[in-house]
Amino acid sequence: MTRTERYASYRALQIVEREHGVLELVMGAGANRKLSTAGHEMHRELANIWRDIDSDPETHAVVIRGEGAGFSGGGDLSLVEDMANDFDVRSRVWREARDLVYNVINCSKPIVSAMHGPAVGAGLVAGLLADIPIAAKTARIIDGHTRLGVAAGDHAAIVWPLLCGMAKAKYYLLLCEPVSGEEAERIGLVSLAVDEAELLPKAYEIAERLARGSHTAIRWTKYALNNWLRMAGPSFDTSLALEFMGFAGPDVREGIASLRERRKPSFDPDCPF
Repeated sequence: MTRTERYASYRALQIVEREHGVLELVMGAGANRKLSTAGHEMHRELANIWRDIDSDPETHAVVIRGEGAGFSGGGDLSLVEDMANDFDVRSRVWREARDLVYNVINCSKPIVSAMHGPAVGAGLVAGLLADIPIAAKTARIIDGHTRLGVAAGDHAAIVWPLLCGMAKAKYYLLLCEPVSGEEAERIGLVSLAVDEAELLPKAYEIAERLARGSHTAIRWTKYALNNWLRMAGPSFDTSLALEFMGFAGPDVREGIASLRERRKPSFDPDCPF
């Protein structure tokens, strides 16, 4: 199978072949500078592509980035509404969300992320689970789940406490507070924070260094280190189940409405448990 054939089915992700076996994934809106969001197609492709990369003999390292105004804009509201209204859609997206996390963790090829502008939602999963996450100092990393009215599932429970500690994880996840790239580096959420003009050159430089290194040594080191994440699998599975339970509840409808109307949400103060 040629590389072109391997990635022929991908439409929402742009795939760019760089030198030295570096593959670039672009979550992009192109020249219109809009912020890319994860609709049905993008969400599915983000979950699946890591298996294809893992089995691609020509790829030795990956750079994932966003194009346009930011790294990623979270889930498209039409997708969120479909999840809230349709059990079959909710079940499918739950499976994709699970696969996205585990497929990134289990992908043997080293992954570098380059985050600028807003970094939210499914794109942020790959951004923070990357082996070397790099952020522009002005990036705004936001786990938007509680603002939407659902539990912080996704990648949050599996990686935030490990990267920045439980106290910081709870502060940012419970309050849905944005984290600048500079602050993310300070607390250990990302590997490096650089000026935005330096972001892509630094990401390409690191990816090329990884691609030129000992493939067995780098991949086996990644595999061993990612056992810390695999041990957190039960916490992640619980958080994801609770997140998707929330998509069947009333708070997410208020969350969607408030985002559409650009206002603060007014959630029901009566909690059933």
